[in-house]
Amino acid sequence: MPPALHTEICNLLGIQYPIIQTGMGWVAKPELVAAVSNAGAIGFLAAATIPPSEVEGEIEAIKALTDKPFGVNFLMDAPGADIISDAIIRQGVRAAGYNRAPNAELIGRLKDGGVICIPTCGAVKHAVKAENLGADIIIVQGSEGGGHTGVVPTSLLAPRASDAVNVPVVAAGGYFDGRGLVSALAYGTAGIAMGTRFLMTAESPVPDATQTRYIDADVSDVFITSGLDGLPQRVVGNELVRRLESGGVLGQLFFALRNALAYRSLTGASISDLLSSALSMRKNERLSRSQTLMAVNAPMLARTAMEEGDPIHGYLPSGSVAGVIEDLPTCAELIQQIMREAEETVKRLAN
Repeated sequence: MPPALHTEICNLLGIQYPIIQTGMGWVAKPELVAAVSNAGAIGFLAAATIPPSEVEGEIEAIKALTDKPFGVNFLMDAPGADIISDAIIRQGVRAAGYNRAPNAELIGRLKDGGVICIPTCGAVKHAVKAENLGADIIIVQGSEGGGHTGVVPTSLLAPRASDAVNVPVVAAGGYFDGRGLVSALAYGTAGIAMGTRFLMTAESPVPDATQTRYIDADVSDVFITSGLDGLPQRVVGNELVRRLESGGVLGQLFFALRNALAYRSLTGASISDLLSSALSMRKNERLSRSQTLMAVNAPMLARTAMEEGDPIHGYLPSGSVAGVIEDLPTCAELIQQIMREAEETVKRLAN
């Protein structure tokens, strides 16, 4: 393999290839995480959609499937973040991923425990702040990424972020093949992070009915909407999105309240926990009152599609790459294909 394809994050994380699988709620479960790590990249467990008291058990389930490094992704402003952090440290997990509302105390605790801290940012200024708070590696996601996303394309965000910080940067948003990996390295980054591409693999737990909607999606079917929670999110358009975009404000708020109660039942969080989390999120992300109330829509509606297999009434977060992916390889096949294509690309450029 050309030396250019073995980057700094490979050494920091103890992995063979500079590829990160992002922590997708309801999707990044032990089987997928272990499959990615066993293939030479690094997988991240999505702890944000797991009751905090059960996260340690899921970490142990991954350990039963792989002896390779892996990470855990969670929300630092959500109830139980301290419980998850303690589990990560106690279990010797290699890396912790986080995004909104970074908590300096928790980051310090993780770093003291020897955990590699890897936040995800959508703006250069946020990457600079993340470095100041102790990030060891920073993922920057451009507008091509799935779920909550910004307006700056990866081709502009990644090189600017790489120039602005002194820690390794990983590019996310729009990556699915070896040529993309080489382009990310040319931007000055140390690798790529992929969500949708790993969602569309043989080890993904997403039910067939939902996978079919992703496979059938054309590039024009993947777009940004604010109908789910008032914030821009890239999705595969479906019946739910069209209904929410055409609905009134009161109907949307009632819908969000119902999802908030379902989220409380699922996580076991108290009313005071949810209020504290909401206030923290509103302060850090400068959300309106209605956006704060609607924030719980995305995780609960994603569950409908990703766990219950209902892509009509559920939310389909997706990177723009879903429009060009037509297969469901194993994680090992996918990663080998990406690295083979990247090697061929490097050699072609050198010649």
